[in-house]
Formats: sequence, C-alpha cells, structure tokens
Amino acid sequence: MKRRQLLRYVGIGTLAAVGGTLLSPQSYQAQNSPQLEIEWLGHTAFLFKSDEHRVLVNPFRPMGCTAGYPAPEVNADLVMISSQLFDEGGGVANLPNDPRVLFESGSYQFQGMSIEGISMPHDREGGRRFGTNVAWKWEQAGLNILHLGGAAAPFETEERILMGRPDILILPVGGSPKAFTPELAKRAMERLRPRLVIPSHYLTEAADEDNCDLVGVEEFTDLLDGTPYQQVNGNQISLTANDLPEQTEIRVMNSEELLVSNN
Repeated sequence: MKRRQLLRYVGIGTLAAVGGTLLSPQSYQAQNSPQLEIEWLGHTAFLFKSDEHRVLVNPFRPMGCTAGYPAPEVNADLVMISSQLFDEGGGVANLPNDPRVLFESGSYQFQGMSIEGISMPHDREGGRRFGTNVAWKWEQAGLNILHLGGAAAPFETEERILMGRPDILILPVGGSPKAFTPELAKRAMERLRPRLVIPSHYLTEAADEDNCDLVGVEEFTDLLDGTPYQQVNGNQISLTANDLPEQTEIRVMNSEELLVSNN
C-alpha cells in the first residue's frame, strides 16, 4: 500500500530501479538528455550533430584564410550559410546528399526544428563593402544555438532582441573588415550573455598569410578579464543541456588537430 502511494505521489516516470536504488528526478533527466556533438571544420564552418539532425553551417572553399583546410564536404540534412562569399558559402555546390540550403534571413521550419535567420551588415560600413551577413539561431538537442557567421558591426536593438540569450554562441573574433575585432567580439559576448562560447573566424596555421588579414584567437582571450576558457583537445565537443555552465565559459577548438586529422 505504501509503495503504491509513493508511486502515485512521485510519478512513475521519475523513478528507475538501479541495483535496488531509485534515481532522483535530476539523475533521470541527466541520463535521458539528448546529446549534441559540435565539430569545427575550420574558420566559421561547424557541423552540429544530434540523433535527429545534422546541421552544417558555412561550408567554405579553401583559399586565403582557409587555404590549408580540407573542404568541408560532409553529409548534412540542413545547410545554413551566412553569405555567399567563398569563405562562408563557397563550398555548398560540392556537398553530398542534396541537403536543404538556407541562405536568406527569415523564419523557417525543418523537420520539427524552428530556425531564424537574422540579417545584419557584413562590415562596419553598413554593408556597403561586403553586403549582408545572416546569423542563424535554432534549437537542437534541447540547446539554443546562435551562429553569428561574419557579424562585423555592433548589434542594433532589433537584432539583439531576435537573438535572445543563447546557450551556445559561435562568435567571430579575428577581425578583418568583415567580422568582429576582438574588442567588438568581447562586447557582443557581454551583451548576449551566452553560457558557452566557441570562437571562430581567426588566424590559424591553415591560412595563406599573404592573403589573410585575421588576428589570432589569443588577441580575444587576452581581453577576457577572468572569464574562464579552455583549449579543447581536438576539434569536437559533445554536451547536453545539463553540461552547460551557469556563467559564460569559452572553449577554443584545436585547429592543429583539425589539420592533422584530415591529412
């Protein structure tokens, strides 16, 4: 009788027997949270993998700042590009599997996933030099993701409202005329207050330095003023919603490992 009362009170869905013990609701939730794998493919190209979707952002054509990276010709269900410049969307034509491709701002639905493309200038001259950048916002594996692509200028109020507060922020930090300088990247991070930041769009060993005007990621991390960051041992991380830190943390992917693993 007491056991039946206990089950009715707690709810059968929150109980699981493991070696004669009962899991707490928090433990049950942790064990059943969907997992997201984030793979950096160089520059601003990332592959986001979960049980339901494979989302590729900004497949590039190797040249200039991406000269030493292999083309990210990977399987994906959905591809989003921030612009049609070679370093952000130039690799779309050679992708396998005929994925759906999004390249304009707006609201979209894809296999139960809501996606928002947010338009902003691709330079600090109102878009007069490099046109429009599209930042992509979506939820995958229970995580709110914001990929800023080649954002270059401080946010307008409307853009900031559309972005919300992301769990995971892909943040360009390497400067040049068509992406945030380290200082502007830090300011954007402070405004958005994400829980996890992955820097992108910075100088790496892959660059043809005669044709790349980026600075290294250390010029961003040197500005952090105590915000914790770590160098990832590789070009992939896996996490669930329960793994997110309470306060902002930065994780820097390993570009050398990326080059070695693809040669």
